[in-house]
Amino acid sequence: MEGVGDVGILEGRVAIVTGSGRGLGREFALCLAREGANVVVCDLGVALSGDATDEDPAAAVCAEINALGADAVPSRESVAEFDSAARIVHTALERWGRLDIVVNNAGIVRDRTLLKMDESDFDSVVATHLKGTFNVVRHAAPHMRSAGYGRIINITSSAGLRGNFGQTNYGAAKAGIMGMTFVWALELARYGITVNALAPAGVTRMTGSLAAGSDVPPTLDPSLNAPLVAYLASPHAAHVNGQIFGRTDFSYTLFQHPNQIAWMHREGGWDVESVVEQFDTMLGRHLQPVGMVMPRGLSQDEARKPPAS
Repeated sequence: MEGVGDVGILEGRVAIVTGSGRGLGREFALCLAREGANVVVCDLGVALSGDATDEDPAAAVCAEINALGADAVPSRESVAEFDSAARIVHTALERWGRLDIVVNNAGIVRDRTLLKMDESDFDSVVATHLKGTFNVVRHAAPHMRSAGYGRIINITSSAGLRGNFGQTNYGAAKAGIMGMTFVWALELARYGITVNALAPAGVTRMTGSLAAGSDVPPTLDPSLNAPLVAYLASPHAAHVNGQIFGRTDFSYTLFQHPNQIAWMHREGGWDVESVVEQFDTMLGRHLQPVGMVMPRGLSQDEARKPPAS
């Protein structure tokens, strides 16, 4: 095993990685396994939209992990269903008798502009990303509390932190995951559990359209995200809690928490007329742009093309 010293930094730990049959999740699962963790590879094998397919990517990733000399077991349960998420957690406990790490990566996309998005588009994406993250952690956290140790890494997105065209459902879910990360970091720290989030970068099935028709820059290799996840999942990161990380080019980044940056004060309070008179000089000069910062090599026009439907 690769790691710090003679053994990996996760030797003997047990991890659940949701949505780990492909893309980012696969890279997370493989990296954790290389560092010594046993892994529940959770993936339904669905299409990007969440529709069923005949594929079984979870089994394929388990075979890759077994070839590394680590142990892995597939789970084909849906994170979007509360009882199904309980069975994902039970899979880890039944196989190894413990659960140390949860990486909440499962997700689908149904991109449409607000005026074209229907209720099912919104509900299905929020159910997988936002409720799915809640479901798995709600069942995992009591076991981590009993053990006095836990590492929860939630996967968020710049689409939620900054906004992205055509992603009302996805952006809302990813922003919600940021909020849950803050709350859980406060609630669970007393039990030796840390909760952090990562907004990754990389070309995968879900984001491949960003680089369609162009060469994919090496900075968009999805495997580049995984070492930070392995670190956050380890005992070395016991002091890191409630943080939102990102990745840009070959750098890991740390987001500032939402923070007041300007004040508009008037003794006794404001009336409408005085707000109209003073807003631009007091707050208006601090207004901030919205939208994702694009990876190097992709223009804003390429990455912000409206969805096809």
